[in-house]
Amino acid sequence: MVANLNNRAVKLILPNAVGHERIAMASLASFAKMHGYSLARIEDLKTVVAEAAINAMEHGNKGRSDAVVNIVFHYGDDAIHILVSDQGEGIKKVLPQPDIERIVKEIDPPVGFGMFLIRQLADEVDFNTDVTSGHCLKMVIRK
Repeated sequence: MVANLNNRAVKLILPNAVGHERIAMASLASFAKMHGYSLARIEDLKTVVAEAAINAMEHGNKGRSDAVVNIVFHYGDDAIHILVSDQGEGIKKVLPQPDIERIVKEIDPPVGFGMFLIRQLADEVDFNTDVTSGHCLKMVIRK
């Protein structure tokens, strides 16, 4: 996705602790503002990066304190490309779409809700399921 970092790319390395996703949210919001994104679209960006980072921390890295979450965002082709990767065992399968109505009625647990939000807000979502160590989630958000 990003061969080298330049004035159109940012790389963050976050500790594997919930709460640090806010650093990614704030950085990405500033980055998006610099590239002319609307406030509504910036909120979408903040949501997708937060959900992806939390998923990486909790599910990919399984809460391990020695792990990190890598986040790279790059502006190109009139879109922001986001890559979030963890140091877990990789994703074995992508979960099916959750039943939102059942989750809202508290019949089902909110498993998969973060990925549901990401799929709804991002223009493109790609899961790297071929890795043996770690998992990569690629997202593209257009203006």
